Amino acid sequence: MDSQSYKTISANAKTVNKEWLVIDAEGEVLGRLASQVAKILRGKHKPSFTPHVDCGDYVIVVNADKVYVRHTGYPGGQRFANPADTLKRKPEFLLQHAVKGMLPKTRLGDALLRNLKIYAGAEHPHTAQNPRTIKLNEIK
Repeated sequence: MDSQSYKTISANAKTVNKEWLVIDAEGEVLGRLASQVAKILRGKHKPSFTPHVDCGDYVIVVNADKVYVRHTGYPGGQRFANPADTLKRKPEFLLQHAVKGMLPKTRLGDALLRNLKIYAGAEHPHTAQNPRTIKLNEIK
């Protein structure tokens, strides 16, 4: 019996395989999209997930200006900038702010956020990395 095969594999910066993924945000709900993107950035969808290592993938989000924002209508206090105005001015900021809140508040979280690229239109300049397009319901 080989005891080497029963050891838990812990990922490190040298053994992590990162890939580039493209997610289309058109018609998606902001919070659901942000939670899926945060899970991919963190690497929780991989079997070799290690909490203290950046083992997630690079994520490119396109059509960030077409994300679906919904409000319940309950009184929430005085608002100076609502999501609709922010979406018109800076569509990338709304998604980046939502994903940032779902990542760790440490140096690792800052490093993970640098792996996120958000673009308002359908085009992105990362074609040289051969990104793979995925749908949100493909992620488990």
